[in-house]
Amino acid sequence: MLHITGDTHGDRDRLKKLEEQGESEWGENDTLIICGDFGFIFANSDYEREFLDELEKKPYTICFCDGNHENFPAIYSFPKENWNGGRVHRIRKNVFHLMRGQVFTIDGKKIFTMGGAYSRDKYMRFENLSWWKEELPNDAEYKEAISNLRENGNRVDYVITHTAPRYIIRMLGKEPSLRDMELTGFFDWIRHDVQFEHWFFGHWHTDRDIEGKFSAVYYSVKNV
Repeated sequence: MLHITGDTHGDRDRLKKLEEQGESEWGENDTLIICGDFGFIFANSDYEREFLDELEKKPYTICFCDGNHENFPAIYSFPKENWNGGRVHRIRKNVFHLMRGQVFTIDGKKIFTMGGAYSRDKYMRFENLSWWKEELPNDAEYKEAISNLRENGNRVDYVITHTAPRYIIRMLGKEPSLRDMELTGFFDWIRHDVQFEHWFFGHWHTDRDIEGKFSAVYYSVKNV
């Protein structure tokens, strides 16, 4: 089964409590997907590495798309691999960073992933210490995303992102930033032109279902 949640921001207790929300104990056939701001590779410290080693002992798989509050150089330093049809950084044997613009087959479902977002709190952060310029996708990542979607006939089961289409952001009562209009506009294109069963995203620190096909996730866990 797939278990989908929002930003964990390196909170150990939060990640441990996620298992308690399941209907049964998670095992080797379960996959937890975090919709960005994973946060356990942020300071790139021994403290974080020790916890990642603990996660490696879990029987289930842990995946995350990147958010905006990520240490991208640290994440990108892990080995790249092909996994379940898409490209990943393998963090541990059962922990994967789902790279941007990929289509994976997990638990028999086609899953499109596209991380990244603009940091509205950038003014409070320091480059290469608490903020990294790679937070938004580049041209090559957009092209790869379009290519992979086309290879799948512009049809997937689930979309996993950090932020959301502009229309959905406004449905949350928020105003899309001008700084990531390319990304949210790209998501609007996907909303119109790609067939999908459901779209899950984080970033906005709220739990809310919108129009039956979109879910903002933060503390909630969606089991699909």
